[in-house]
Amino acid sequence: MNNDKGLLSGSITILIGAVIAIMALVRGPWQAWLLIGVFTLWGLWVVLILLLPYMEQARRRRKRQQRERQLHAEGVSQPTFQIPELEEPIPDELLLRYANHRILGYLHSLYADAYFEWCEKSPVELIRSSGTGRIRIHGVPDFDHADITFHKDATIQCDMLKIVPLSKLGAAGEESIDIPPNKRPIDPNMWYENHGREVLETLVADLNSHGLNKLTMKENGNLCIQQGEELVPQEHLSNFPAKVYWPRLVEVLDRNGLAAETTAQGIQVSW
Repeated sequence: MNNDKGLLSGSITILIGAVIAIMALVRGPWQAWLLIGVFTLWGLWVVLILLLPYMEQARRRRKRQQRERQLHAEGVSQPTFQIPELEEPIPDELLLRYANHRILGYLHSLYADAYFEWCEKSPVELIRSSGTGRIRIHGVPDFDHADITFHKDATIQCDMLKIVPLSKLGAAGEESIDIPPNKRPIDPNMWYENHGREVLETLVADLNSHGLNKLTMKENGNLCIQQGEELVPQEHLSNFPAKVYWPRLVEVLDRNGLAAETTAQGIQVSW
């Protein structure tokens, strides 16, 4: 592009010089014809400068398409790009930093002020062996620890924990044992990843194949479809969050491509 601008600027300089020379040296009817000729040649030159790169691209594209058609006709497959193998293993420090950024991004998706520190002496070994390790988290209400699991498919799983000394439990601890699972403090995003995603995605794919485009998540965890005037259960979600967490659960569903809204019957999900 810069080269084209330089050629265009140079051609303008030559044009101005030619016009001045004709005006100074030529008189009579020949002057007009010479000026017309000079402007015509300059216009053709400018058009050639501007169109030549695009003409060259089109020529290369046609040549490449002809080559692909020829290979296809001969039954020769196009070579695919192969990701080169790393000659050396990833350094421990680099691998740990990458994992830390993944975990921190996971926490920041819900808690903007969260930060953490490892409780493990050698977290790199856990990462390489697809193990589970514990971290100490800060800036997260209701939780102070989390178990991080590294899976072989390069995904991570974060289970939030609240560690309370046994001496501080007392009667309050005994009462908490009687609290139903769906009434205990819960993180809707973690619940969706651990309990809801697989069941919902499977059911949505099945219902969509039958021409249905919505379902209702009831307070007891049943996933229901409308048949006439009744809601007929299709699947059940364990530890379904209480109503106080439904606004955040709706946001989680929206982020995962499911349109959700709270209704009198539960959470209506459509796709």
